[in-house]
Amino acid sequence: MPIKIVVADDHPIVLQGLRHLFERQPDFLVAACCVDADAAIDAVRAHQPDVVILDLRMPGRSGLDALRCLADQKLTCRPVLLTAAITQDQVLEAVKLGARGLVLKESSPETLVACVRRVYQGEQWIDQDTVTRAFRTVLDREAATREAAETLTTREIEIVGMIGQGVRNRVIADRLSISEGTVKVHLHNIYEKLGVDGRLELVLFAQQKGLI
Repeated sequence: MPIKIVVADDHPIVLQGLRHLFERQPDFLVAACCVDADAAIDAVRAHQPDVVILDLRMPGRSGLDALRCLADQKLTCRPVLLTAAITQDQVLEAVKLGARGLVLKESSPETLVACVRRVYQGEQWIDQDTVTRAFRTVLDREAATREAAETLTTREIEIVGMIGQGVRNRVIADRLSISEGTVKVHLHNIYEKLGVDGRLELVLFAQQKGLI
């Protein structure tokens, strides 16, 4: 079966070029070409493609807005972002919203084709060192969060968050409706589990791991 794709870009020349690029590949089927995010979302709903390629910057809703809609509506496809430029924060947001690949427009056409093939196979694809670092940041944060969830209890994670905000033990106790002594017991257990010595080391550890 060919890889069914939907492509969205607000520049007609770019959109036509993308159509021709993928139509020349024997393992692709271009189900729809769209000029904005709303049309792309409708096309994903109608055609149920394997991969949707979204321009990051489009009039009206952006590629990130489209990712958000796809996630909210639970439309199952693997999104790839295509962009001329992107910030680290945008990369992090895109990954959180479900983007599986990201390619800069300065890349070769072969790079985009390879990216879509890899994403279709269930892999993730990133394009340059700066994007790699940003992409890796969110993956590391997610891994740290999973690790913390396996190591700490829900209450302990809650306390770590408040410690990171500079909240004192007495206030933590009031917020959680527990005694200040119980807070100290929780903190002792947290220090033991994470191998840190005191509040400052805990805050530094949590910041390093992206927990706060």
